[in-house]
Amino acid sequence: MKFSRTLPSPVIQQRTFKLTFGAALAISAMTALAPQAHAARVDRADETEFARGRILVEPREGLSADEFEKIVRGHGGRRRKLGQSNLHVVDLQGNEPDDDVVEKLRRNPHVKYAERDRRVKSTMAVNDPYIGSAWHLTNIGANTAWDSAMGAGVTIAILDSGVDPAHPDLKASLVPGYNSYNNNTDTADVCGHGTAVAGTAAAATNNGVGVAGVAGKARIMPIRIAFMDAATNSCYTYFSTVAAGLTWAADHGARVANVSFAGVAGSSAVQSAAQYMKNKGGLVFVSAGNAGRDEGYTPTTTLVAVSATDNTNTKTSWSSYGNFVSLSAPGSAIWAPVKGGSYSTWNGTSFASPVAAGVAALLMSARPLLTSTQVESMLFSTAVDRGAAGRDALYGYGRVDAARAMQKALGGAAPVADMTAPAVSISAPLANSTASGSVPVNINASDNVGVARVELKVNSTVVAIDSAAPFGFSWNSAGAYNGMNTLVATAYDAAGNVKASAPVSVNVANANTVVARDTTPPAVKIINPVPGMVAGTVTVSINASDNAGAAGISQTLYIDNVAVAQGKGNAMAYSWASSKAAAGLHTIKAVARDAAGNSATTWFQVTK
Repeated sequence: MKFSRTLPSPVIQQRTFKLTFGAALAISAMTALAPQAHAARVDRADETEFARGRILVEPREGLSADEFEKIVRGHGGRRRKLGQSNLHVVDLQGNEPDDDVVEKLRRNPHVKYAERDRRVKSTMAVNDPYIGSAWHLTNIGANTAWDSAMGAGVTIAILDSGVDPAHPDLKASLVPGYNSYNNNTDTADVCGHGTAVAGTAAAATNNGVGVAGVAGKARIMPIRIAFMDAATNSCYTYFSTVAAGLTWAADHGARVANVSFAGVAGSSAVQSAAQYMKNKGGLVFVSAGNAGRDEGYTPTTTLVAVSATDNTNTKTSWSSYGNFVSLSAPGSAIWAPVKGGSYSTWNGTSFASPVAAGVAALLMSARPLLTSTQVESMLFSTAVDRGAAGRDALYGYGRVDAARAMQKALGGAAPVADMTAPAVSISAPLANSTASGSVPVNINASDNVGVARVELKVNSTVVAIDSAAPFGFSWNSAGAYNGMNTLVATAYDAAGNVKASAPVSVNVANANTVVARDTTPPAVKIINPVPGMVAGTVTVSINASDNAGAAGISQTLYIDNVAVAQGKGNAMAYSWASSKAAAGLHTIKAVARDAAGNSATTWFQVTK
């Protein structure tokens, strides 16, 4: 039976916003940021758009916490880890210009990336003063898809200005969220933008009031990342608060996340956080922007960027575009909730993005065992092709089609199994080279679908795990004995296919430490995770040191008092599938023992 409903006449509130269509074009230089490869596009006149004295840095996996601390302190910085990820916010307290610090860190072979923390604006364009209609739902075939699923069992994280907790179309669907801007649990809407975005994705369906979201039975997790700039009456966020919000959402069970702010697709930190969520089975959708131009961002598989179409399935004049766009979706005259309890029509890629996000939630609801990569593939392959044949800069793979995507998801036959193993090799260091101290290890890894993670083994011990491209490590050779040591990189894809690289033998030549009578125990730290919530696949990283040298250390990792991994040297890593563990508290314990038999233990608990 087809789902249908008659929408009651809502209270329509006409609202005036400082950001008009013309203003959206005027601020285009401020609402777009290219990735590191396009740093030259950042105009110095936009200096006010950066958070002075605050940058975002991700060290290479395997770099010890102490060594990373030395790098950061060398530039007068203090670091803060974002959730269970490897992302760090660094507050600079020295006199060195922020740009100089970022450039020096980018050249450091033990740093994966560094970028300045930038302020970006919400991608809401203008507010129509007339009663709209839910044209976008029939346009994408949502009513047909609803015959099979409506989003039940799926949590959509709305990273925005908060959500009105009392709105009649949203309050029953809300689950606890997080405020990454103020680091608290206050998720009330400070701009009004987040309430409309949340309603576009998942306003309650069949509740007799208001409007219907694309995934009206999904849960809504409000993540407040934004603040109201009183001087401009505009809603802004920073890359750092987006990245923090995404890692929190991923660690707390969200499977879909939406970020309707311009420029985030050009941030390395946001892309890393999006990959973190994707590795846990989720998908991140972002708006393309409202500048009406090619933003020039590099295409990425970490997130889904969405441009806006109108009721003729044509890209709107104000929607940004570029090769980074993955999908298009309706974003013009979208009827959505207004903070305070009423409704109105909205325009902008801010609303195209949650339409696509809602469709992803429908597929996950219909087939919960689908992987994030499979859901993404179904969205792309069933989109209605627009513009040039195939993927193009205006529409990506095409306008999202919920009915066709659902038909593919429920086609009867299971998705074709991926039987192709990744390709992986170590490009540096070279075989038979001599190494000492911290050594950059560069990895080439590729897959027909995508590489989920790469593990670095030194003499059969997994010393580090990298879960996001470009893959690479920082190996402290002091954790190995002098002489020839063997390095192997092992790549995994999402389907569980595994391939190990050809081994590379390296001659380690470090100064030996001699201790006449060793009675000092080693020091051991669990670097990741930290106490708190965990979800999905968790990388457990351990660092150890000893007065007699790290080469003589042996380590054992216990989860709930069961030994799950053992290794030698100063570093060890383990990929823990927490999804297979029971809900509740779990104990993570690391034990390090030196060559003289001295031992040390550290432990804490996490919640799944």
